[in-house]
Amino acid sequence: MALDVVESRELKERVVEINRVAKVVKGGRRFSFTALVVIGDEVDRVGVGYGKAREVPLAITKAVDDAKKNLFTVPKHGQTITHEVTGRFDAARVLLRPASEGTGVIAGGGVRAVLELGGIRDILAKSLGTTNPINMAKATVDGLKQLRRPEDVAKIRGLTVSQVLPVPARAKEEATQESQAAQAEEQPEETSGEAQDHADA
Repeated sequence: MALDVVESRELKERVVEINRVAKVVKGGRRFSFTALVVIGDEVDRVGVGYGKAREVPLAITKAVDDAKKNLFTVPKHGQTITHEVTGRFDAARVLLRPASEGTGVIAGGGVRAVLELGGIRDILAKSLGTTNPINMAKATVDGLKQLRRPEDVAKIRGLTVSQVLPVPARAKEEATQESQAAQAEEQPEETSGEAQDHADA
């Protein structure tokens, strides 16, 4: 059932770049177009595709088909990513950092398109290498594929989730658990107090 819901989500597409390329042949130059397209459901699935054809619409269609073959799921923590990561592809390096709620997507070009269509709303991204849009988009995909959830890491290491989390996050989680336990203890006392009040009345 869950798979049906995931498959039924509408995939949105965004054209990042269209480039005209020329092939020199005996009679002169033969022009064609390339298209870089990102598709995603703006929840957790995203894919990048590249297509080349003699006409722009056909190039975009080929790129979308290519992107559908490369769809993957992005591990997230709320509206941001689970941890800091650096994605690499050829000369491109893209640094991705989790951000607090309300930060927005601090990124440009193809990187922004990949992150937004992947459902990430708060993130800091910085390009550390080439500005080639194709390589930057693929480096972003590489970074997102390296992400892992705390539950998965804990399972591999045979530890609990709180042991895997960094110290600040661990302290925050422990504080949340303590406050929940305190609230659970207070509730029975309140109900017994209310019962006593009714008895007195």
